[in-house]
Amino acid sequence: MKAIIKALSITLLSFTILNCSAQKNDPFRPKVVYRSDDLVITQISAHAFEHTSYLQTQDFGNVPCNGLIVSSSNEAIVFDTPTNDKSSEELIRWIKDSLHCTINAVIPTHFHNDCLGGLPAFEKAHIPSYAYFKTIALARENKFTIPQNSFKDSLILKVGKETVMAKFFGEGHTKDNVVGYFPGEHILFGGCLVKELGASEGYLGDANVAAWPGTVEKVKKGFPDVQIIIPGHGERGDEKLLDYTIELFSGKQ
Repeated sequence: MKAIIKALSITLLSFTILNCSAQKNDPFRPKVVYRSDDLVITQISAHAFEHTSYLQTQDFGNVPCNGLIVSSSNEAIVFDTPTNDKSSEELIRWIKDSLHCTINAVIPTHFHNDCLGGLPAFEKAHIPSYAYFKTIALARENKFTIPQNSFKDSLILKVGKETVMAKFFGEGHTKDNVVGYFPGEHILFGGCLVKELGASEGYLGDANVAAWPGTVEKVKKGFPDVQIIIPGHGERGDEKLLDYTIELFSGKQ
């Protein structure tokens, strides 16, 4: 009888160890945590969420536009606003009511509407905005809402116990495109500088196509430990998105 009990105990212990090991190694499974006609929020890691809103365009139809939320210790930072005030108000409300976070900052990654179209809603909610100095100049030139605070080269902000970074690596989709990085979970928000796999070149009206692949090469070297990459439009992925973008624009003049 003692032998049977001992055997059962060993079996149970082995199962527990294997189960804990499997849970530890099991990757985070993204899940949609909010959905409306105008906004989708997907949790992609323990402390990061992708927000997707929509922009009606003449050339490309109704385009889904991505952004990133990083949260920690009841604080949050948002990269790119949703495309308009209505969707931005939804996002702000969800962060406050569901995440129970104060939004420390919003960071538009370039001057187009898919990055700062909802900035008035953030200003109305007294949320500070930060942008690359060229983004501020281009927003002013195009009579868009102007972000409040400027930075040169790079910006590091605290969010709870974590930090996030925005950095300019060079021209590409626009003259002012920066990327966002969350080092705590190795997440890169590439914005419109980075393309989803299989994407076309997209809108090139403000692009520096010749510089684009070199800029993405610098991003790749700058964040060698990246695990999740969110493009400005389309499906997130890994470092293959950087390689695809480099290949897409290589040799273009």
